[in-house]
Amino acid sequence: MNALRWALQFHKWVALVIGIQILLWALGGLVMTAIPIDRVRGEHHVPEPAATALPTTELMPLAQATAKAGFAPVKAELRQTPRGAVWVLHPVKGEASVLDARTGERLAPFGAEDARAFAKGAYRGAGVPVRAVLLKNAPQETGKQGALWRVDFADAERTTLYLAPLTGETVSRRSNLWRFYDFFWRLHIMDWSKGENFNHPLIIGAAMLALTTVLSGFVLLWSRLGRDWKKAKASLRPQKGQPA
Repeated sequence: MNALRWALQFHKWVALVIGIQILLWALGGLVMTAIPIDRVRGEHHVPEPAATALPTTELMPLAQATAKAGFAPVKAELRQTPRGAVWVLHPVKGEASVLDARTGERLAPFGAEDARAFAKGAYRGAGVPVRAVLLKNAPQETGKQGALWRVDFADAERTTLYLAPLTGETVSRRSNLWRFYDFFWRLHIMDWSKGENFNHPLIIGAAMLALTTVLSGFVLLWSRLGRDWKKAKASLRPQKGQPA
């Protein structure tokens, strides 16, 4: 009986503490299973990739691009971008240098009109770009660092594309649907500031409390079922003075 009373008190008070988080876990799980992840990522707005080959005979060799840059890169990438073929040269420290792969000239940042055009080329759907803003510091939702162009679209999800300021490449796709999903993801993993860490002590402790709440609930349920079974059997027994 003491064990039962202890289980009842433990279940009641721990459930009071952890119950809200259990509700948030269930609600977050519903959101994350009900909304297709490809729509959250905006993949339905990604156009079919065009098969374009790099005109290698017209491009500057890496040795010449390195000489133009004035340093020996630790990593070099030849990429096709919305601004054409470029060499991206990474130094030991600092930001990468982006050179036109035909002329070897460093690319200058582009303007708002080009940002809208590049974003439109990276978007599939009925929405149109309505605003382009150059941000000095990338927002946390992008998962990037440094400057980025933000281009907002007028569509149902309020899609936002973030573009690299030199190449015009799309580095992040966000929308109000993504932000809605991200809000519940943060609640789900209990990392409200960044939404990245799901191995921290707080969520481990909450999970342990939730587990003990469920186990103590099973103890109470087993005890209640036992009492109900005894009452049911007693009600089926013939009373004194009644025929069996």
